[in-house]
Amino acid sequence: MSKLLLLFFSAFVLYLLVKGISRKSAAKKTQEDEPQAGERMVACSHCGVNLPQGEALEDGGVHFCGEAHRRLGSR
Repeated sequence: MSKLLLLFFSAFVLYLLVKGISRKSAAKKTQEDEPQAGERMVACSHCGVNLPQGEALEDGGVHFCGEAHRRLGSR
C-alpha cells in the first residue's frame, strides 16, 4: 500500500513540474510576441524614402537618407 501511495505522489509531483515548465514557456512566448515600440519615421527631403529618425541625417531641420542626398539638398 505504501509503495502505491509513493507512486501516486511521485506522479503528482512530476505532473506539477511539467505543468510549471509549460506555463513558463508559454509566458515567455507571449512576451516575445508583443510588438515593440516603434521609432518615428521621417522622409528624406531629397528622394522621399521613409526611414527611422535614428538612422536619418538631419541638416537644418530636414532629414536625409544618406550623406550624398544631404549634400545635394532638398528638391
